[in-house]
Amino acid sequence: MPRGAREITLRFLAAPTDAGYSGTVGGGRVLEWIDKAGYAAAAGWSGTYSVTAYVGNVRFARPVDVGDLVEATARVIHTGTTSMHILVTVSAGNPKDSDLTKTTDCIMVFVAVGENGRPTPVPQLVPETESDREWQESAVTRIGLRGEIAAAMAAQTYSDAGTAPRAVLRFLAAPTDVNWGGKVHGGIVMRWIDEAAHVLATEWTGSASNVAVYAGGVRFYRPLRIGHLVEVEARLLLTGTSSMHISVHVRSGDPATGDLDLTTHSLIVFVPLDSDGHAIRARPWTPVSDEDIALRDHAEALVEMRNRVDAERHIP
Repeated sequence: MPRGAREITLRFLAAPTDAGYSGTVGGGRVLEWIDKAGYAAAAGWSGTYSVTAYVGNVRFARPVDVGDLVEATARVIHTGTTSMHILVTVSAGNPKDSDLTKTTDCIMVFVAVGENGRPTPVPQLVPETESDREWQESAVTRIGLRGEIAAAMAAQTYSDAGTAPRAVLRFLAAPTDVNWGGKVHGGIVMRWIDEAAHVLATEWTGSASNVAVYAGGVRFYRPLRIGHLVEVEARLLLTGTSSMHISVHVRSGDPATGDLDLTTHSLIVFVPLDSDGHAIRARPWTPVSDEDIALRDHAEALVEMRNRVDAERHIP
């Protein structure tokens, strides 16, 4: 991919090691692929190292099967002073006929980083076609909506006063988690988010047959370093007819001190499945404390905000 190119496509086969607990490729692995493709486009456009700042509205339309041919296409659709808004589309299908079907898409925001570790200007994208202009307008509109979502998520209180079911994973960030800038890969962090949410969904439903259907509001506040202690906390906010809305916070810090800072926050939605892979009714959860009720109302407000984002989605 030459420097300044605005689009790149990664092609590979989904491996047995990519499978999740439902037998198809796990949502966390797909999020990793999205991040890798987005990074490749961002680095290619900017000509420098870039970091993931935000991932919004990832809807998993259909599962990816082990053995599928996968295409992850990333395209720069808008640029700010130091930021790049990148549309990533993942398609998959049987390699025997190469008939690929879109499984998910989303818009990611990357920030270019210079040798001094600070944001650095990127080449400005000039739309060339009507589709380019529509995508750029969609990206600009989403900036405001994304700000509303981020502010709503940051304003919530998560304390021991909440009685909602939760699951916590704790481990050290391993050298194999490193990205090209020496920090933990953003895609790895998103996989941890998916795994913690899956643990909670499994504990709540009593079955491992749960799949992610949505991930959004993934905001990266600060880098996560190799060797740091990592804590990933998933908390149930809302149950629908066949859905579980789960908030996930990732915190990290020096294990010598035990002081952990928030690095990433996200909302992910899981659906329970029957033995045939069909969605079934989710076990309902009823808020108890004032904090529970506030977080449930927050989750319902986020659903409305996500619908507004989808209303701004440009379909090429």
